[in-house]
Amino acid sequence: MKYLISFIGTAFLLISCAQKSSKKLHENAIKDFQYKLNVEYSDKKTSPLTDDDFKTFKSLDYFKVDPTYKVTATLIYIYDAPIFKMQTTTDRLPLYKTYAIAKFELKGKTLEIPIYQSQELMTDPQYQDYLFMPFKDLTNGKESYSGGRFLDLRLPTDGAKTMVIDFNEAYNPYCAYNHKYSCPIPPDANVLDVEIPAGVMAFKGH
Repeated sequence: MKYLISFIGTAFLLISCAQKSSKKLHENAIKDFQYKLNVEYSDKKTSPLTDDDFKTFKSLDYFKVDPTYKVTATLIYIYDAPIFKMQTTTDRLPLYKTYAIAKFELKGKTLEIPIYQSQELMTDPQYQDYLFMPFKDLTNGKESYSGGRFLDLRLPTDGAKTMVIDFNEAYNPYCAYNHKYSCPIPPDANVLDVEIPAGVMAFKGH
C-alpha cells in the first residue's frame, strides 16, 4: 500500500510540475509578443502613435496573462464562401471571405465566431497563410478599446479540425491610437457576449 501511495504522490507531483512548466512557457511566449509589440510602437518608422503620444510612450497596457483565454476551437469550414466588403472606419472596403467558424467554450459559454481571409493578402507570399479574427466583447469601452480588437491567425494544416486561439495576443487596431488610419470594424457576427480581459488594453487618453 505504501508503494501505491508513494507512486500516486510522485505522479501528482510530476503532473503539477508539468502544469507549472506549461503555464510558464505560455506566459513567456505572451511576454515575448508584448515585447515585440512595444518595440514596434517605440520605433518611429513603424509606430501608429501620434507625434504627441510617441514622445511620452513607454509601453502599451496589457491585461494579466491568463491561460484561461487560450482556447482550442473546433473549426467549421465554410467552403465556397462569398467574397464581401468589410466595413471600416473610412470609405475603404477591403475584400474578405469567411474561412471558417470557430466554436469553443469559455467561462461556461459556448461561443462561435467567424474567421476571415483577406483577398488582398492571399496574393502576397509573405501573408498568404494569414487569417483575421476581429472581435468585440463586454470589456469594450471600459478596460479595452471601444472599437474592438484583432487577432492574427494562421491557416491550419490540411484537414485540421481544431485551432488554438489565444486571446492574450489580442491587439488594438491602429485607429485606437491615431484617427488617420482606416481600420476594419468587427462584423456583428464577431461580437462575443462575454468579457475577455486578455491582450492589449485601451490606450490611455483615447
